[in-house]
Order: sequence, then C-alpha cells, then structure tokens
Amino acid sequence: MVAVLASALLLTSIHVIPASAGPAGVERTRVASGWGEPNGDKASTRRVGGPVNSGNVGSLQQVWTAPLVGNTDRYVGTHSATPVVAGGVMYTQDHSSNVYAIDLRTGRQLWTKLYHSESNGPTGVAVGDGRVFGGTADSVFALDARTGTQLWIKKITRNENEGIDMAPGYDNGTVLMSTVPGVYGGFYKGNGQGVVWALDGRTGATKWKFETVPADLWGMPDVNSGGGLWYPPSFDARGDVYLAVTNPAPFPGTSDYPWGQSRPGANLYTNSVVKLNGRTGKLVWYNQASPHDIYDWDLQNSPIVTTAGRRPVVIGSGKAGFVYSYDQATGKTLWKTAVGIHNGHEGDNLLAMNGQYDKLPQLPVEIFPGVLGGMPAPLAVDDTTIYAAVNDMGATWTTQGLPTLPPFDQGKGVMVALDKVTGAIKWQHPLDHSPYGASSIVNDVVFTTTYEGKVHALSTKTGAEIWSAQLPAGSNSPVMIDGDTVVAVGGYPLTPDQKPTIVAYRLPADCPRR
Repeated sequence: MVAVLASALLLTSIHVIPASAGPAGVERTRVASGWGEPNGDKASTRRVGGPVNSGNVGSLQQVWTAPLVGNTDRYVGTHSATPVVAGGVMYTQDHSSNVYAIDLRTGRQLWTKLYHSESNGPTGVAVGDGRVFGGTADSVFALDARTGTQLWIKKITRNENEGIDMAPGYDNGTVLMSTVPGVYGGFYKGNGQGVVWALDGRTGATKWKFETVPADLWGMPDVNSGGGLWYPPSFDARGDVYLAVTNPAPFPGTSDYPWGQSRPGANLYTNSVVKLNGRTGKLVWYNQASPHDIYDWDLQNSPIVTTAGRRPVVIGSGKAGFVYSYDQATGKTLWKTAVGIHNGHEGDNLLAMNGQYDKLPQLPVEIFPGVLGGMPAPLAVDDTTIYAAVNDMGATWTTQGLPTLPPFDQGKGVMVALDKVTGAIKWQHPLDHSPYGASSIVNDVVFTTTYEGKVHALSTKTGAEIWSAQLPAGSNSPVMIDGDTVVAVGGYPLTPDQKPTIVAYRLPADCPRR
C-alpha cells in the first residue's frame, strides 16, 4: 500500500514546463553580513555572518526594549514577523499592520506608521531602494524608509473573504505579495483565491499576476477556497522566483461534501513549491507535495534556494512534517525526510482524491502532525545542514469541520538538523514548548523561540543548548541577528500583565569576537 501511494504521489506531484525552463540559478554563496531580507537573504537561508558564535553567545546581554502597540485581543498574538535591518535601522510590522522603524543600536523609535488593519500574521516588511514594503489586510504599500511617509498603496483583494498575511518579497525593483483565502476573524468561507501579484516598487503598477489556484475554485466558489502565500518568495541568482503555496479548503470537507468532495482532483497549485520566471511570472515547474490535502498540511515555508554538495537545490517544508529537497532546474524530488511525530495518515489525501472513502479513518481521529504541527515556520541552512524547528502537536477531528487542538501550553517540539545532500537526520534537540519561532543561524549557532517566550541558542554541531533568555511575553516570532545584536520579540501575551515587547541582546564591547 505504501509503495502504491508513493507511486501515485510521484505521478501527480511534479510538472516541468520545458519552454520556460533554463539553467537553474545558483545560491548566492556569500553569507549575508546583516539581516537585510525577511528571511535573511533573497535565497531564504536565514543565515548571516557576524561576531556572534558558540564561544561568546553566552555573553549576550539585554540592551534595550521597545513596546508594540498592535491589538492584543487575539489568539495569534500581536507580532510574528522577522524584523529586517537596513542602514542601521530595524523595521518590523505587528498584526495590526503597523510598521516600526527603530535605531538598532539604541532602540530609539524613529517613526511608526499606523494602519490598524488586522491580520493573523506572520506579516512583516521588506526594504529596498529607500522604500519599506508591506501589506495591510487588503492592500500593498510602499513607505519612505527615512520618514515613514506613504508613497503608494494598492488594493489587491477581490472580496471580503480574501486578505493578506505575509511579508513581501522584493527583488530587482519588483514587490511580490499574495492574497490568501481569509481575513482576521474568518478563514476559508468560500470564494477566497490566492493570487501572487508582482508590482513595480516605485509606482505600485502591476507587472504580472500568478493564480496559485483557479478563479473558479474547482467549480464551487461558494464553498471552496485556497492557495496563496504565508511567507515571502525566494529568488535565485537569475532572479527567478520560488513560491510555497498553502492548502485548499474546506478541510477535511463539509457535511454535504466530506473529504474534499467539493474540490475534486489534486487542487493545484496548493501544497506545492512553484518556480516562476521572475521577469514574466510564467510557470517553470511545480512539485505538489500533498495533492487534494484534507488535513491543512500546508507546504507554506519559504523555499530555500541553496546547494547540496555542488548541486543547486530547493528545500521545501511545512505543516505535513516533511522536509523535501528538489532539483533546482527541474523540480524533481531528490529526497524526502519525515521529522517529528507522525501516526500514519500521510496517504489519506490520495485515498480521498481517488474516492476510496471506506479506507479513510472513522471520526473522531487524532492526527499527527496537527494543523499547527510539523514545521509551522521557516527553516534555515548553512553549508552542509538544514535546521528545522518542529512542533509536535496533534489535532483531533470529530467532524468534517475544524479540529480540536490541545491547549497551546501543552505543545512540545524538537530542533532537527538534517544533512543537505542526503536528508539524513544528524541530531535532534527536544524543546519543552512549541517552537513557532522558525530557525535563524549565525556562524555555528542556531536560534529559535518557543511559545512560553523563551529564546534558545543551540550549537549547530551538536544541538546542545548554549544560551537562553526569557522574553517578557510568549512568542511566535523568529529571531533576527545583525552584527553583534540579536533581536527577539515577546509578541504573544499569555497573561493580562504581559505586554508585547521587542527585546535586543548584544555582545559586550570587551567580549571576544572569535
């Protein structure tokens, strides 16, 4: 049975467009000196250089804090973005779409642009050519990086069932932003289409669009929805674009259309890594990890454009709990590795797609990974290794509607290191709480944050914890490193007295830098 399902997945998951395919771009091999992009660099490696390393990370000291002003009356917290730095200024965005410019050395707030436009996150901004780019619940905007003055704004949603929840990508003068099938307070209501927009960074004019799912939503737009991006696209050295597309809905289905019967077929391009020509937006290749997804197993994390040995590859990951390596030129799957807890439901989507409903589980059923399990936030890579923060949280399905989740404070996780060439697991480090804070690397240290508001620094060589700090609130925000400064955000108040706060840590001036 496993072999049959694997063969079916291979046949349905990958498609190359020969006319558009060309020589693959290769990884920008120079390690970024600072955190200039939402994922550290345009390739989304989430890796930077600098003086912080395993020998001195224990000397980090808190040097300033800054408050966040966004709405705290929410289940997703106030902040989940990765800040970016340009010209010594740190820029970030909260879940109310407000943008902050803060002097990285002093913590002095330079300006704040208030939008009070609610979203679920992860949100965030990109900076380039003197502009700060971001989104509100329905629009893309550009701000003057020095003053915060709005330069242009463009609405990209079609209706009230579509929103924006991501940090944009920016490359060669083009801003990339996507709609998603939902808004703060309501998702997957039907007629929500994920569309990627490429806009001119100077004017906001449309250059091209890419529909991640069809506008007719598989024939039932009043019921179905899906696609779009939660995290920024990535770019190779040619400027080609790599997208990670999210899930279809409803899931598993509805009482009238159980197991996704309202959306027959594979539901392209959901749960896929997609490569586009950066100039035209034309499809080069796609590889769909979970056709006809019924468990909300997004392949949502930004694809990582890198090399494994000497081979250009793309690394994909998401809530299904698998890490994938793809050939960068063709999209062919090179390897696939399971991480975290799985309990044997990986083939249920293909059973549902093929109408084999009698072989699907009887409800209620607990599924691992759950809808917030697997890898809910982006990975990081260095020259030889992939670092994945995995959330070992299940979900119990009692009906064809949304599942029941355990209390968030009961979630646990693990940081997993995988070999880039083979996918073999090198080491695993258990975490007492759910790691929603992605992975971020500087030299031989990998950082993440966990739900209860703890920052963890682990050795990339062994996985041993070598430093930690407690934030003033819970956290689902990744760590940002720029020079000798490490920034983490306690943006998820867990009690009434906790306040969402940005915290900066820094190496002392007399601390050894090597």
